Amino acid sequence: MLSWSIKLFRIRGIRLEVHATFFLLLAYVGWEGWTDARGNGLVWSLLAVAAFFACVVLHELGHSFTGRHYGVEVSRILLMPIGGMAEFDSLPREPRKELLITLAGPAVNFVIAGVLWWPVTRLPDVIYFYTPAGLLYQLFAANLVMGLFNLVPVFPMDGGRILRAGLATRMPYLEATRRAALVGKVLAVIGIIVMLFWLESVLGALLFTFILMAGASEYRAVQRREQHDAEWRKMLERYYSRPRVPPPIIDVTDRDPPR
Repeated sequence: MLSWSIKLFRIRGIRLEVHATFFLLLAYVGWEGWTDARGNGLVWSLLAVAAFFACVVLHELGHSFTGRHYGVEVSRILLMPIGGMAEFDSLPREPRKELLITLAGPAVNFVIAGVLWWPVTRLPDVIYFYTPAGLLYQLFAANLVMGLFNLVPVFPMDGGRILRAGLATRMPYLEATRRAALVGKVLAVIGIIVMLFWLESVLGALLFTFILMAGASEYRAVQRREQHDAEWRKMLERYYSRPRVPPPIIDVTDRDPPR
């Protein structure tokens, strides 16, 4: 399903793509805005979605540029109705590097929220939803929530990766991934229950369902890579443990000189 995407443009060599289902979100938000306030609601609702996902792109670029600083290539950033995802070719096994790459995304959101803090504090006490003031306040709140939400330790979200980086300083990488994925699985199930039965948010439940599946998928990928690396190590050990037989010495002293 991740291949159902439309290429938009490149940012410093990184492809920006939007998933086909993203247009369902635009249609839903646009319809909600039209139902609420006709043309004015439609326009401001779509502007709010565009501004929010621009911040999502900046969040993912924070991850991407920090990863490139450590030699990690990023093939694309994919925008989906539930958020964005930067696709790394690989992630460094060093906990410090993974920690910095992970923290770069939420840090971007907190910087944006900090920049918006001053104009937001100057807004009037009563803010109307479909207005520039309403959009400004929504952007401030969205970046604050996005930054904090991503720090929740639900693997493979940023908080889950931070947890894995911390665990990897005390145990093997695969075991750290397993424990982070287990914590993330429990929290994701709790999130699905809360979204469905308390907040009554189907989109939120879908978000945690996607996170649950992504966490299990990434753990299996790390497990396969560890097994593959172990097989290569065994092959190399067998190769270098063989007795070295010196090459035969050819005596050329008895050969007739060329005529």
